[in-house]
Amino acid sequence: MTDPVWVKSERQRERERIRRSQGLRGASVAATSAILFVVLVAVVVLNAPGWPRVQDAFFDPELFALSLPAVAEGFLINVKIFLIAEPIILVVGVIVAVVRSTTNPALFPFRALATFYVDLFRGIPTLLVIYIVGFGLPGLKLQGIPNDLVTLGVIALTLTYGAYVAEVIKSGIESIHPSQVASARSLGLNRGQTLRFVVLPQAARRVVVPLLNDFVALQKETSLVSTLGLLEAVRQAQIISSKHFDYTSYLVASMLFVLITIPLARYTDYLAAKARRRQGSS
Repeated sequence: MTDPVWVKSERQRERERIRRSQGLRGASVAATSAILFVVLVAVVVLNAPGWPRVQDAFFDPELFALSLPAVAEGFLINVKIFLIAEPIILVVGVIVAVVRSTTNPALFPFRALATFYVDLFRGIPTLLVIYIVGFGLPGLKLQGIPNDLVTLGVIALTLTYGAYVAEVIKSGIESIHPSQVASARSLGLNRGQTLRFVVLPQAARRVVVPLLNDFVALQKETSLVSTLGLLEAVRQAQIISSKHFDYTSYLVASMLFVLITIPLARYTDYLAAKARRRQGSS
């Protein structure tokens, strides 16, 4: 005996046709409004009284081509700092978040130290942390203190973003319902196993989107390391701009950062939408 074949009803096909029609209409309206907006902005900008001077200062094709190799070479340093700092920040953030979330009285000194760290580095602007680390640590002249500007930049960014990431992860840990912990303990798991196998995996899924937002910001703020004299993208653009009295090199640097941050931002939106769909279906 063959299984019955499910056939869509006429009403179901009509509903799907209406949804497709509404989707196409919405897409066409969105595209039309976007085109009109771009045209309007272009008309306003191109007819502005100061547009010729802005065009000369920011949109020199020859200087764009001349700047691209040097700025791109410097941008590789920005990417290097980001790729080194990101995993270290994650490790620091998890450790600090776990310490801050513990209720063991014996760990109170560590919990207080973690709280002080978070409060301190969330309160100091990133640029000042870079100055303090970049010029203060080598100034101590202690054995083992690094002098490499990339290393110093990674340390400064890790101190700052480790505090922010720790708070994000801590919020994820605290969002797990106590019944989850109680169930794990009733199955014989100790506190460490409960944290490792039950709490942290669920918390990680809940904080992926805010963590990606922090890392998008981190990629941009690697440019602040230029204040130490490191020849990264912004510093290279500054040198070229000072030499030619033109800001086109800054446009080149901006373009390179956008090429990295926009895909990260869109991927963050995709994960956020996926999480909303998953919550809606549960």
